Amino acid sequence: MCYPLFGEEHIKLYRDTDGEHGHDWEGATILLLTTTGRRSGLPRTAALIYQQHGGHHVVVASNGGLDVHPNWYLNLRKDPKVHVQIKGEHFDARARTATPEEKAGLWPIMTKIWPRYIRCQRCTKREFPVVLLERI
Repeated sequence: MCYPLFGEEHIKLYRDTDGEHGHDWEGATILLLTTTGRRSGLPRTAALIYQQHGGHHVVVASNGGLDVHPNWYLNLRKDPKVHVQIKGEHFDARARTATPEEKAGLWPIMTKIWPRYIRCQRCTKREFPVVLLERI
């Protein structure tokens, strides 16, 4: 794995402080994305780098450069209704994978804020999906 976030520790700290600790991380901004487990039906939360663009929040399913999609991405493909926390703000959203045309414009934005995506993408043949979170 190229550059994992702090995992459960990061999520707990973020939640406990409404993002005061954990929103800003290594020069990037982090949101908490909660999906519904595709097998368990239980809520699953991931801390993800994000950027706002065109009224949506954008995240990348990099999984640290592994050859498989991250669980949160597999979950939202089955059930695109998700919950988002950005600092102390909570809202429901609908997640969708960017079209190839959208990704062409979003990928440079995401790699500008997190250049390590480029290195992680080189670690795998799997193309990283870019995901739009549309507030509902």
